[in-house]
Amino acid sequence: MVHDATAGAAAESRSAGAEIRRGELAAFLRSRRERITPEQVGLPRGRRRRTPGLRREEVAQLSTVGVTWYTWLEQGRDIHVSAQVLDAIARALLLDRSERAHLFALAGAIDPTPASECTGIPQSLQLMLERLEPFPACVQNSRFDLLAYNRSYRLLMCDLDQVAPEDRNCLWLAFTNDEWRSSLVDRDETIRLMAAKFRAVMAEHVAEPAWKAMVKRLEEASPEFREIWARHEVIRPGDKIKVYRQSRVGILRLASTSLWTGPQQGSKLLTYTPADVETQERLERLHALALAEEAATEESTTEQAAPAPV
Repeated sequence: MVHDATAGAAAESRSAGAEIRRGELAAFLRSRRERITPEQVGLPRGRRRRTPGLRREEVAQLSTVGVTWYTWLEQGRDIHVSAQVLDAIARALLLDRSERAHLFALAGAIDPTPASECTGIPQSLQLMLERLEPFPACVQNSRFDLLAYNRSYRLLMCDLDQVAPEDRNCLWLAFTNDEWRSSLVDRDETIRLMAAKFRAVMAEHVAEPAWKAMVKRLEEASPEFREIWARHEVIRPGDKIKVYRQSRVGILRLASTSLWTGPQQGSKLLTYTPADVETQERLERLHALALAEEAATEESTTEQAAPAPV
């Protein structure tokens, strides 16, 4: 009897909590809808508009969901909300990163968009990356997305500034980018270990859309990844000497160290220090090349912006 009463009380508490969360979600959606003007989303204002901001049917139209369904959502009804629909609503309501995270938290759903995890880093951490030069350093999340890097890391394996932001993922580049792949001295072993580390970490995120989308994208792009992924190998991340063939300065032997920096191990700082004197000298040359390229780019930009002589 005591156990039944305790279980009943716990269930009632969960139900009350879910109801409160749905109410917060409804209020949040209304507040975001009412702040957006029709002109902001390309809709005509019309002469008889009394509703502040957008109407519910307009949000439903922009999100490509049913009007009745969206109305129920704003009324706090107990309905299932998929991550895909929440993504569409977030876009329709022009939510920023913090608002989007709040929306998914209130709905009790996982955001499928990789960028929502952590696309930026504090200015203090960016400054730290720069202070570590000429040693290569970057900030990476648990899915191997590159969130930030310094000048030396930018040129370590390929010119990352020339890579599309959505492709700045170490696993993706290791299987699809020819320049990145050619920099790996022991490529076969390296990519096998990377895939094994990714699978081990993914065990905690196996149901999350962003992780599944990453695997699907790699399987479609790389037969080599499909073959390695099918082995189901797992290995935990560790620090060791890594050897790279940098196209302009030669072989680099680097000791890697990682330090988790984000909430709930959301991101980590990776630093690479020279394992021998030759690598130290080559890193200094690489850093000098990066600085020279940066200066040349700034000079070219300044010349283009200068007014033409009269």
